[in-house]
Amino acid sequence: MVINVFERYYKAKAVFSGIKRNGALVMLISDSEAGSITYKAAVTFFAHEDAEDFLVSYDAYFESELYSGKGRRSKKKEAAFLEELRKVIDGIAKEHDASILWEEPLSDERRG
Repeated sequence: MVINVFERYYKAKAVFSGIKRNGALVMLISDSEAGSITYKAAVTFFAHEDAEDFLVSYDAYFESELYSGKGRRSKKKEAAFLEELRKVIDGIAKEHDASILWEEPLSDERRG
């Protein structure tokens, strides 16, 4: 079962496929199946051309595996991953000449 443990939209600065991206969806994703669990930090950059534009495109989607092993969801692990999420996402963004404007969220955070 795939669950977005955390997700929030932020303003961003990036260009992918020749299109300026002004928004980013940041996620902490858990995927559990048959006694195994994987956690990933993920970000997708999208155009966000106006206040109503939340059409997420997946041509600028990037993720980093944080943990994979036997077990199940753990609130303790999730709290630790959330503490590191900004640093991991900043690293991913930097690799792609992009940035997240953390102090300018476009939505409230959602937790699953």
